[in-house]
Amino acid sequence: MSDYRHTQPGVLMLAIFAVVVIALAGFAVASRFHPFFLALVVAALLLGALVSSLTVSIAERMLTWHFSFGFWKKSMPLGDIVSAEPVINKWWWGWGIRFTPHGWLYNVSGLQAVEITKRDGSAVRIGTDEPQALAAAIRKAIA
Repeated sequence: MSDYRHTQPGVLMLAIFAVVVIALAGFAVASRFHPFFLALVVAALLLGALVSSLTVSIAERMLTWHFSFGFWKKSMPLGDIVSAEPVINKWWWGWGIRFTPHGWLYNVSGLQAVEITKRDGSAVRIGTDEPQALAAAIRKAIA
């Protein structure tokens, strides 16, 4: 049974990939469907699908998060977590998977996240459209 589960749609990621796919499709048509541009269209469609959402769950003493279809699944034992606080990311840190001055960041849309501080002093930020609820669920689970 899951104590918490939420999937954030990657509205921003979908919009970015839609623009990229449209542009690449234009190049493909202009080049009379050159295989190189067709391959780029397919690659952009696949990558866009893989990062179109971010799911976070708490179950069985583990915090787990992954992108669409279970892509790039990460988890951490709740016993390793010291704190969880809602934060706002800098826009220039981007979206997707990034290393920031505050540790690794996983997000698909928006600037809101929860910063998780681990016992070893390192931190991870998980993007979410409900930072208060996620932080509260983590705090409850580690209490």
